[in-house]
Amino acid sequence: MLLSVNEQSFNQEVLKSSQPVLVHFWAPWCGLCRMIEPLLIQWQAEFSEPIKLVSINADENFKLANSYRLKNLPTIMLFERGNLLTKVDNFQNREGLKQTLTKIVSNYAAQSA
Repeated sequence: MLLSVNEQSFNQEVLKSSQPVLVHFWAPWCGLCRMIEPLLIQWQAEFSEPIKLVSINADENFKLANSYRLKNLPTIMLFERGNLLTKVDNFQNREGLKQTLTKIVSNYAAQSA
């Protein structure tokens, strides 16, 4: 299960985190959002670096979703030390998500090296 974050805990759990944080913005009405959560958990287990995985209900945290100008759900963002490194919001299916996560990992590894 993903750690649920809201507007009050976002600063502490995401921006001030000592490890990279992958944020999953979702909504209860979004079928693809619910479908990809198990894939995110599986991906986290397979990723060689420690990474925090959190979820944010965009409907319940509208100010936060609006501040990052979300256009589509699901949206996935990678933060490190309070900086937004990657924002992806154009998923079509599970395979697209897997490819995107692989790309995020590759980009993160290249930037960290």
